[in-house]
Amino acid sequence: MTSAEKLKNLLELEIIPDLEVAIDELFAAIDKAKSASKEQKDDLEEMREMRTECFSIVEELGRDELEEEEIEELLAELVDSKTDHDA
Repeated sequence: MTSAEKLKNLLELEIIPDLEVAIDELFAAIDKAKSASKEQKDDLEEMREMRTECFSIVEELGRDELEEEEIEELLAELVDSKTDHDA
């Protein structure tokens, strides 16, 4: 499996679904409280931006627009952040 395939799978099978679950959970918490704190609004905006960026990377991979070095860097960064988050 190439690094591009690994990155695409990581994004599509783990990162994006995790972000969508977190966004849904935050929306539920906001709905239950009937309002959103400044921190919740900021978190929601950050997660939405991350999700958009992930979709953008997947699209760029599909169009073969990323250099191998960039793919390797993104893959390493995402694996590190996922490992840190899961720990």
